[in-house]
Amino acid sequence: MSNTQKMEWALRIGVAGEFLGHGLLGLQGKADWIKWIMQLTHVSNPTAHTLLLIVGAADILVALIVLIKPINWVLLWAVFWGFWTALVRPLVGVGWLDFIERFANWGAPLALYYFYQINKK
Repeated sequence: MSNTQKMEWALRIGVAGEFLGHGLLGLQGKADWIKWIMQLTHVSNPTAHTLLLIVGAADILVALIVLIKPINWVLLWAVFWGFWTALVRPLVGVGWLDFIERFANWGAPLALYYFYQINKK
């Protein structure tokens, strides 16, 4: 395996791991996230729980696509979603340091997207 292939797989595994982990936490109904959804959208607890289940399933789907066959628009979605979910922390009062700590959540899919743009065949 070439160094380029190793770099690609390191990025793919990193992005997939992040989205798989978040997806599984979403399916488990992480209490803080339900509270944040309610705070930002003003929906009821059952609705927030349903939304979190949908988001969790979508995150797992992103992880699988990145591992099996990355698609550019899915990577760009991952960039947007990773940035948004990091930004949620200061928006709900957790703090800006928690946003900064999560730069890899959107930086890794962005790096993978640009990796594919540079290495187009």
